[in-house]
Amino acid sequence: MTLPDTTRIIQETQAWLQHAVIGLNLCPFAKSVFVKNQIAYQVSAATDATALLDDLKSALTKLAAMPASETDTSLLIHPQVLHDFLDYNDFLYQADDLLHELKLNGILQIASFHPDYQFAGTADDDISNCTNRSPYPMLHLLREDSLDQAISAKPEWEEIVEHNIATMNSLGWTGWEDLQKKIHE
Repeated sequence: MTLPDTTRIIQETQAWLQHAVIGLNLCPFAKSVFVKNQIAYQVSAATDATALLDDLKSALTKLAAMPASETDTSLLIHPQVLHDFLDYNDFLYQADDLLHELKLNGILQIASFHPDYQFAGTADDDISNCTNRSPYPMLHLLREDSLDQAISAKPEWEEIVEHNIATMNSLGWTGWEDLQKKIHE
């Protein structure tokens, strides 16, 4: 298997952030770190969950050691492993265990994005799943302090989920597919 084209993967991830996450305002906290270039992008060459767990350990340790002003958040993109969403979802338990093992719980947290993301209790074709559908499987490493600050600055944060569902319903599948084409251009 050939190594992934990391430049293209990062460009598509940045386009997804710009056009979907920020452009649709799915996460009102994302624009600031994107504009300030405070997002670290790491493309994992892992081809199995064990190697991905090693990469995750490295990414968590590195983010925890960096000042937030330099790197506030990190995306660990893993295009060659955990393509099946159920396998990916099961891996999140290992990721959470690693966070505790490294004594980084309460300092960092891991959010999940996947091309086939599906919220519990939804059908696979429910458009609301697209709020967490990314071009590649990825783990989003966030600082708890930064998240707390962002939430305190935006008291209506609880409304984000409802806003996102309304946005996706308004966009519809045709709009989502058009957005995907734009991301992969």
